[in-house]
Amino acid sequence: MKKEKIILGVDPGTTIMGFGLLKCTGQKLELLQLDELILKKYTDHYLKLKKIFEHTVALIDQYNPDELAIEAPFFGKNVQSMLKLGRAQGVAMAAGLSREVPITEYSPRKIKMAITGNGNASKEQVAKMLQNLVGLKKLPKNLDATDGLAVAVCHFYNSGKPSSDKNYTGWASFVSQNQSRIKK
Repeated sequence: MKKEKIILGVDPGTTIMGFGLLKCTGQKLELLQLDELILKKYTDHYLKLKKIFEHTVALIDQYNPDELAIEAPFFGKNVQSMLKLGRAQGVAMAAGLSREVPITEYSPRKIKMAITGNGNASKEQVAKMLQNLVGLKKLPKNLDATDGLAVAVCHFYNSGKPSSDKNYTGWASFVSQNQSRIKK
């Protein structure tokens, strides 16, 4: 009997946040949902974070994913942008943790490598490869949705393999792996 699992992939963002849901049966991938949360219209950063949390919880409640995979923030030159992106990632992770969904983080390079074989691939190259992998008829206007799907596919390919990326199975594991972030 083939084990079935659902993976929610998240590409965090404060302008557009991409989501992809996969149903995996053995080695077969089935696309359940490809979506993005458009946050441009909100000027209040805290309202954006609330929307990210609510949308992520709604997806979890609707699809009951077995696992959540999320893209880790990359290091850029703009510190303010990185902080905002880290907050977006944090509230998406908190949504998963609030529903006790195990979480795994992947670096952008590892995701691109898993999908295309090239850690420096463009968004367009990743989207085209996903189109072939899961049979997307048409690519979305914004490729943030396919980026979310790419995280889910990367997680599928890396399931069961030891990883240097971080795994969280609940609040306790998050706290134990992030002792340096805790104020005493």
